[in-house]
Formats: sequence, structure tokens, C-alpha cells
Amino acid sequence: MLELYGFDYSRSHRGMWALEEAGAEYRYTNLDFTKGEHKSVEFLAKNPGGKVPVLIDGDLALAESAAIVTYIGDKFAEKNLVPKAGTKERALYGQWIAFVISELEQPLWMMGRHKFIYPEEKRIPQVLDLAVWEFSSQIKVLDEGLADNEYIVGNHFTMADIMVVHTIMWAQKFQVPIESDKLVKYAERLKEREAHARVIAKYEENKKE
Repeated sequence: MLELYGFDYSRSHRGMWALEEAGAEYRYTNLDFTKGEHKSVEFLAKNPGGKVPVLIDGDLALAESAAIVTYIGDKFAEKNLVPKAGTKERALYGQWIAFVISELEQPLWMMGRHKFIYPEEKRIPQVLDLAVWEFSSQIKVLDEGLADNEYIVGNHFTMADIMVVHTIMWAQKFQVPIESDKLVKYAERLKEREAHARVIAKYEENKKE
């Protein structure tokens, strides 16, 4: 059975959504960061960086959300969640995955570091306005890339959509303006997918435990 280590609504959301879309049998372990569970000897053996998500498949311990969703898509190839290697769609898939990681989410991650991750004496308030400005420039690239399509790659849902939509969700949580009604509607539509609803339901179950 696959196992995903994560923290609700963090980047591990991407891995969990991917597992639900693939119809995979898996176990989700929600680490309590307030108790330092991500720094335990047991978890650090899985990911020395102490970050989530981490996907366990037999003797494979895989970190980084982009790698995880792609691995899941390839493992459950019959679900057609990752384009076939060597195709135009696979090339564009790789492009948008890289764009999310290297461009779109970086301003948000910078905000997070200066909001609550860095020690207070290391935080620079002026960085927050700069991050919003940078995100706004990158969201325009995404808007043009989506164009009039329903999905970011090809004519069907892929793991690239998970990466994009989760990053939009992250921006909305940080109250960063999404200056594209089209992208907001795109994200809202995909969040209504049954697989995503199951992820949210599991989070609610975790709160009750």
C-alpha cells in the first residue's frame, strides 16, 4: 500500500489529490508540525529535509510534490493523468510543472517564509509587497497559457492541473489577488471534482480524531 506523509492543505494536498484521482489504495499520515513530528528520527530517515510531502512505495521514499504527482500518474497510467512520454502534451506538461515550481509558487513561498517561517528578527515586511507584485506578473503568464482551454495541458485533466490549482488556492489563502476571473473559475471548477472533495472530507475526519 502506498503511504503519504503530509500536513493538511500544504503541498502534500497535491499528492493526496493525485492519489484520489488515480483511485489508489493508500494511507495518509498527517504530521503534527507543532509537536515536531516532521523532525522525528523516523521521519528524517524518509526525508532528511524534514519536509512534506513524502510518498512511500515499498523501498522508495519520494519527496517533492511535482515528482510525487508525476510518479503517481505514471504508476497508474491507465488513468491518463500524465501524458505519454515523447508526446507534445508530455513536453507541455513538463513545462507547466516547472513553471509552477520555479515561478508561480516562489513568490508565495517567499511570503510564507517572511510571514511565519523565519524567526521574527529575520523577517522583512517589505518583501511581502514585492512577492505580490512578482506573483501578479506570473499569473498573467498562466492566464495566457490557459487561454480558452478547460485544462492547462491537452483536452483533459492532468496532474499539471493539480499543481496549478493548488497554487492558486495557496495564493487565495494568502489573500493575494488573482487578477483573472478565468483562472478563478478554472480553479473553482476543478475543486469540485469528486477526488478533491474526498481529500477535503479526509481533512475533516482528521480534525475529529
